[in-house]
Amino acid sequence: MAAQTSAGKGAKIGGFFKGVKAELKKVSWPNKKQLVNYTTVVLVSCGLMALLVWLLDTIAHQLLKFILG
Repeated sequence: MAAQTSAGKGAKIGGFFKGVKAELKKVSWPNKKQLVNYTTVVLVSCGLMALLVWLLDTIAHQLLKFILG
């Protein structure tokens, strides 16, 4: 196999970033209202899941404390 030259690597890297730029133009970015709504949903969901895990952990801890004495 022939060794790649630095010019060949530069062309590949440049092509990669051109492709990235082209793909980012295709993205449908949310407006401010959507962004606030999506962020709120994520934060509330994370909070509810954290509360659920805490609750289950507390129940398991109390149950094991009762069983093991």
